[in-house]
Amino acid sequence: MKLQSFPQQKSEYHGKVRDVYYIENQLLVMIASDRISAFDVILPRPIPFKGQVLNQIAAYMLEKTADICPNWLLDTPAPNVAIGKECTPFKIEMVVRGNLVGHAWRTYQAGGRKLCGVTLPEHMVENDFFPTPIITPSTKASEGHDEDISKEEIIKQGLASAEDWLVLEKYALALFERGKEIAAKQGLILVDTKYEFGKIGDTIYLMDEIHTPDSSRYFYADGFEERQAKKEKQKQLSKEFVREWLIENNFMGKEGQTVPKMSDEWIDTISKRYIELYEKVIGAPFKPEPKTTEETYDLICSSLLKLKD
Repeated sequence: MKLQSFPQQKSEYHGKVRDVYYIENQLLVMIASDRISAFDVILPRPIPFKGQVLNQIAAYMLEKTADICPNWLLDTPAPNVAIGKECTPFKIEMVVRGNLVGHAWRTYQAGGRKLCGVTLPEHMVENDFFPTPIITPSTKASEGHDEDISKEEIIKQGLASAEDWLVLEKYALALFERGKEIAAKQGLILVDTKYEFGKIGDTIYLMDEIHTPDSSRYFYADGFEERQAKKEKQKQLSKEFVREWLIENNFMGKEGQTVPKMSDEWIDTISKRYIELYEKVIGAPFKPEPKTTEETYDLICSSLLKLKD
């Protein structure tokens, strides 16, 4: 969805899955597209309703966590659009992990017992709970791959001051705990997630989306212990199934590798999985609300006008 410029627009940025428009008076418009990425590569076909799913879950979660820390969101004028405060971002992602999965498991399985400066316990198996959630930050790359980084390196490189790190750590762990509580009420386990933060003046704000299938991984709680005892694969809701499909088809975003063909059936499967996660996390039916480019533009302009008053 390519939109014309908005009134008082300063600039725009088109990321892997979101388009961001910067407006005067420290406002920004964020449009969650139907594009999907994995291994930091945009896959060739969009996923129907993905943008609406991400935007509406994020708005729901930002409202449910607003008592923990300030967040950037001011309005959601269209199903896949959020308007909020423009912050100066920390160039790091606060990755919080409750279980040994994904990148952490691949590191562990290869013999690694340290991740981002955090020591991992011995004798764990895939999907086990950590004794307490851990924070394994990564750099926020404008291009290419994000990189693991330790707390010490973040402070040493000036990506966050020691004082700001303490706030970021406190907020990230509290948000993860709230996310787990919300998930548990819906019969889910919030396994891992990432948070992004920024500043306006001296105040740290939670930015971007939270607890969505693009930023998080969920397991079904029912039968978790039994599956774990039998070392069976956990039933999960996340984007990991897309990564697993790519790995099975010999693609991990490395040079020379080609993205496998995505059939209509596979696109439909991915879309249904996103909608399933929405309904499980929110606890309400998903209502598709397709909008034309013109309708979306008009709704955004109307919202911006109100926010400036």
